Amino acid sequence: MSQCRKRCKRQLTKVARYFYHFLMGTLTQDSVEDDFELSTVCHRPESMDKLQEQTKFTKKELQVLYRGFKNECPSGVVNEENFKTIYSQFFPQGDSSMYAHFLFEAFDTNKNGSVSFEDFVFGLSIILRGTVNDRLNWAFNLYDLNKDGCITKEEMLDIMKSIYDMMGKYTYPNMQDDAPREHVESFFQKMDRNKDGVVTIEEFIESCKKV
Repeated sequence: MSQCRKRCKRQLTKVARYFYHFLMGTLTQDSVEDDFELSTVCHRPESMDKLQEQTKFTKKELQVLYRGFKNECPSGVVNEENFKTIYSQFFPQGDSSMYAHFLFEAFDTNKNGSVSFEDFVFGLSIILRGTVNDRLNWAFNLYDLNKDGCITKEEMLDIMKSIYDMMGKYTYPNMQDDAPREHVESFFQKMDRNKDGVVTIEEFIESCKKV
């Protein structure tokens, strides 16, 4: 596997770890610091300068990410099934299909059933280098599965179950079956300020900033 491909895969893995730590309440500043180790310029698509202006990545970082993306997705776009296949390689000990589905939906901002390199880089830029508000808005959009502007317990439970399925029994051999639901209840105790059974974007951002 080429170095560029490995680096691109490493960034997707960081996305999963970021949201795992976020949901577990163990996210620290170190968890979101980027650690690109770039030394080789791999490729430069025509839109590279524009992408540099629109994201937090340098030109060299974009070139490396693009080469890795093209290695995985020669057509320049990835559909959901291919995205799931790629993502499953990061978590062979578990079932990442449902979490990959939710993540794909978040990256597919145009809702056309595919994720382009631009979609991927825009999302990655927010997750890794966006402001606190940018990252929280992106996370809220991920958790708000039906995009109605609020997070329900059912939606958060689906997210939590998908994360535990992805991490696998080998990671948490002593995990109880009700652990995902317990985390959801803890999440809502902190986030649902007016106790109406749903979490709004305002409640979400306010609560996260106080953690």
